[in-house]
Amino acid sequence: MFRRLDETILVAPQIGTEAVAAAKAEGVRLIINNRPEGESPDQTSGAEIEAAALAEGIAYIAIPVSPGGFSEAQVSAMVEALDKAEGPVLAYCRSGTRSTLLWALAQSSLGEHPAELSEKAAEAGYDLSPVAPLMDMLRSRA
Repeated sequence: MFRRLDETILVAPQIGTEAVAAAKAEGVRLIINNRPEGESPDQTSGAEIEAAALAEGIAYIAIPVSPGGFSEAQVSAMVEALDKAEGPVLAYCRSGTRSTLLWALAQSSLGEHPAELSEKAAEAGYDLSPVAPLMDMLRSRA
């Protein structure tokens, strides 16, 4: 269900409340919801996931990303959330792709090398090529 990008972050497709206990068993301390509310009629609401997370002692934050792309504010919010996390993080969206791409952009903005990030993402089954130029640009500004 969860795919590990590195020792600090896991990503997943849309989770339900039952996945929160599994996240806790994996040591997750923060859940990041990257899916906009109402994107699909069958998705579990952020409020339900947040309530389940808080009941398990897991922090929760929403950084919604539409399929249309990423903003600098979203990248900054992801950097801040990852920086403040007190342990492993689980980020989710519809398929896990937007969460992975946003993680890679956040890491690039901190100076991480895009090739290394691409390798980690590929090992988890994700392709960073859609944001490769943006990763290069963010890294150059770090």
